[in-house]
Amino acid sequence: MIKQRWWWPNQLGVGLLSNSNGNSITKIHMENFCQPPPDKVYFHYNHTDPCRFSRWTARESYQFMYARPWNQVLDFYSNLINANLSLSALFGPETYHVHNAAEIPNISETAELKSVSPENRSGRWARLTFKIVLSYHGGSFDGWQKQPGLNTVQGLVEKSLGKFVDEKKAQVLKDKCLPLEGCAVVAGRTDKGVTALQQVCSFYTWRKDIKSEDIEVAINSAAPGTLRVKSVSEVSRVFHPNFSAKWRRYLYIFPFNDGEDGQQSSPSGEDIEQFRSNESGDELNNGCGESHYESVQNLIINDNEEIDSGNKPKTFSVRRVNQLLQQLEGKLLSYKMFARDTKASRNVGPPTECFMYHARATEARLPCPDSIEGRRVMCVELVANRFLRKMVRVLVATSIREAAAGAEEDALLKLMDATCRRATAPPAPADGLCLVDVGYAEFNPQNRLICN
Repeated sequence: MIKQRWWWPNQLGVGLLSNSNGNSITKIHMENFCQPPPDKVYFHYNHTDPCRFSRWTARESYQFMYARPWNQVLDFYSNLINANLSLSALFGPETYHVHNAAEIPNISETAELKSVSPENRSGRWARLTFKIVLSYHGGSFDGWQKQPGLNTVQGLVEKSLGKFVDEKKAQVLKDKCLPLEGCAVVAGRTDKGVTALQQVCSFYTWRKDIKSEDIEVAINSAAPGTLRVKSVSEVSRVFHPNFSAKWRRYLYIFPFNDGEDGQQSSPSGEDIEQFRSNESGDELNNGCGESHYESVQNLIINDNEEIDSGNKPKTFSVRRVNQLLQQLEGKLLSYKMFARDTKASRNVGPPTECFMYHARATEARLPCPDSIEGRRVMCVELVANRFLRKMVRVLVATSIREAAAGAEEDALLKLMDATCRRATAPPAPADGLCLVDVGYAEFNPQNRLICN
């Protein structure tokens, strides 16, 4: 039996609590019920280097990254998808050496196929595998992975491929009351808002009458202007877009606001030490020669507390970002501190290790109809054998934060040894991220966008 209870205040500010029988009346002061909820608590990692007082908090970093004209970046990506512009508009024809993702190494299975004549091939031998290179606008989709009720790239592609599935699979889907859709395997899932210029996926079928041109037409008609097929080719049945890939290339475009000087130098070490000495040193010291910030693992900052951000730098040096990222090249490192939303089983060991082939940053001009010279932007190019969830966006945001704080060149390497992901900055906006291409041959150092 469920007992009902009522509470009402009297004129003295005392609440009376009673059950359905009118018994067990308890007096409770209203102040116990009317107190506002506690302030939201923000946790910040305890940085102990000299520039910790000039480093942005998570909230300040988030505000700095999102207060940007991202619509202009999205418009530029839209022009790339529709072939109205190319990346040479940013880097020039001399430095534009994008790998042709339509080319994959010749995975030979000649010895296996010679023993079976084309007329007698059946089962796995008769299966046709198509490699599909796609480009899509991130701002128009809710990411790659198919999800109920959302407009995703995978959902549109697999719906378009439904007309090419074989009769056996079509009957299985019909018996299960499932829609007639194909199955597309992708080289790497992209989050909501992330653009792709040469995303690679594959599709196989046992039908013999399928042509590459038919697949291209079907997908291109799904979402004109936001989803486009770059190429469709028949490949070996052992080809896998993800497992066969040797490297991936991402480009991040960070726009500067009007009048913002992205090349202004960050505070020097002397300036940082002077700033630290002015920050109420007596209150920070716990009497044992150790800073209070060094005696705890995390700092707790309430909404009521005033965060003194007026003296913190508001600009950063693109050259310093480039120096920070360059330290990652040629190293196999665990990037678990730069990952987000990963499963617990993938937070330790080899699943978190990535080899960075190329990591650079440079300043460029983004074509903009409102300006003859174009919008000043910082371009970050990252090439690695694999990437973790939101790894690129966290790397970009953390690099900008460390550059603004005047951190040393090995700041990102030191963060690899942290034990808490709050040591890194919140992910940068997805609007600036683009999957440029996926490589299936060994990475060529000459094949890069940023050569500085």
